Amino acid sequence: MRKISLLTILALSTLRAQDVDLLWGVKIPMRDGVHLNATVFKPKATPAPLPVVFTLTPYIADSYEDRASYFARHGYVFALVDVRGRGNSEGSFEPFANEARDGYDLVEWLAQQPWSNGKVAMWGGSYAGFDQWATLKERPPHLATIVPAAAAAAAVDFPFFNGMFTSYIIQWLTFTSGKTGNPKQFGDSTFWAEKFRERYTRNLPFRELDQIVGNTSTVFQKWMDHPQPDDYWDAMYPTPEQFAQIDIPILTITGHYDGDQTGAMHYYRDHMRYGSQAARDRHYLIIGPWDHAGTRTPIREVGGLKFGEASMLDLNNLHREWYDWTMKSGPKPAFLKQRVAYYVVGPEEWKYAASLEAIAGGTRTRYLNSTDGQANDALHSGTLAPEKPAASPTGGAPDRYIYDPLDLRPGALETADNPNSLTDETEPLHLFGDGLIYHTAPFDQDTEISGNVRLVAWIAMDVPDTDFEVNLYEILPNGGSVLLTGDAMRARYRESPRKPSLVDPGQIVKYEFRGFTFFSRRIAKGSRLRLMLRSPNSIQVEKNYNSGGVVASESGKDARTAHISLYHDAEHAGYLELPIGR
Repeated sequence: MRKISLLTILALSTLRAQDVDLLWGVKIPMRDGVHLNATVFKPKATPAPLPVVFTLTPYIADSYEDRASYFARHGYVFALVDVRGRGNSEGSFEPFANEARDGYDLVEWLAQQPWSNGKVAMWGGSYAGFDQWATLKERPPHLATIVPAAAAAAAVDFPFFNGMFTSYIIQWLTFTSGKTGNPKQFGDSTFWAEKFRERYTRNLPFRELDQIVGNTSTVFQKWMDHPQPDDYWDAMYPTPEQFAQIDIPILTITGHYDGDQTGAMHYYRDHMRYGSQAARDRHYLIIGPWDHAGTRTPIREVGGLKFGEASMLDLNNLHREWYDWTMKSGPKPAFLKQRVAYYVVGPEEWKYAASLEAIAGGTRTRYLNSTDGQANDALHSGTLAPEKPAASPTGGAPDRYIYDPLDLRPGALETADNPNSLTDETEPLHLFGDGLIYHTAPFDQDTEISGNVRLVAWIAMDVPDTDFEVNLYEILPNGGSVLLTGDAMRARYRESPRKPSLVDPGQIVKYEFRGFTFFSRRIAKGSRLRLMLRSPNSIQVEKNYNSGGVVASESGKDARTAHISLYHDAEHAGYLELPIGR
């Protein structure tokens, strides 16, 4: 550890005291009488009231002290506010349920304080990104701008995605239980793996996971009763009418490997769909090569992938420049050359576009096919070819796999030393017959793929429901692999996320996978793309036992083995659509 002299410590302490004043334990009244707790950081000796930035967090305000100090030293009042029921705030915490009203009340209270000039902004990512959209939909008059990073969207990407819950939700609910921070409990990966594996190996209903973990104090059971978008979840998301009324500047930030990219992009796309032209023109989007945490503090290496120096965007400085522009009449941030900024991996550079749709210069279609139905592992794979399958018995032989929910072998994969690796792809070598793999031919030149891929597949099965996951990889000339993007779907939600429709066994059904995450990468000459489709069978996800019942309540006694056939004849030409960069 580097030694620091006593004089240096005293000098730093003096500088800190001169720079920032602290207001501890500020109690802010909500409309129902509950008081939320704020810790307020102010520049010392300010001659006039200033704009106020605040974050509303379930993760205990103290965890963001460094951000608050940064902005206070750069001319802003910054308030760290615990959501109701967490930290030093009163009330009870129910995730996503109260932030819209509380956010409105916070904005208006902060705007009236003597150290405030009446302009209020928000900061934060993940849950605090959700908070910003929840507050904005209520249109508090003094809200000047929001900067949501990695914003979770209730019933879009959390606590379920396309109807599929993950085991992680009870880990997160335990993290945010009670008043305290609980970071050690949250970070005990051994404990969580043991509990998730217990539910998995005993084939217990997913609904019992909170009991297995030992925390029945949360909204877990309520969430189990709302497994798809409905009125409960709709109250937490802006309506089309609310999107249309937005009239403040917005900066949305997400990453290629951000776990909440789907939520962040859902807000962005809905605003582009329903917002006025003037409002859309003031909504900027940044998509970096980052994971979830990197949307606030970028790092150069994610999951074994290392990115260029240009990826290390100073997001604190960019936020400051954004606030200066939108609340102090400062210059527009130089980085925001157009409304969309996206990072291209390979050349390691930022590119710009007027819209998401303007990023790609066209699409390239690759059709699924195989020889004699051989597509079950990396060594005997199907193909992704530019030609449509021929109208012949050979071209039409379907590819088949079996998903047995009681087969626990795939779950053993969760014991890998680095389950978050984006480059260690050993699964295709031992799918246990549970999945299909397709490869393109090697690329004959470097090719940029930027945007969201789309997969259309024609599938038949002998059960009324199951789950699918699809992942796309770049297979490098040296045999290494890089995870690019993925999607997942519960079959009953293939037509609508709101209206489940069980599958008629034996019927060949069209599935459109439109939920792939955005990525931008230059595929190297000589590389191939690998598409892997399978039914998830893991300790990390709610297991579908294929019976067609309420999945959260199903157990091993309900299990039905699914025999799945993917068709690729002339009548059922499935394909992968690739957005090709300009």
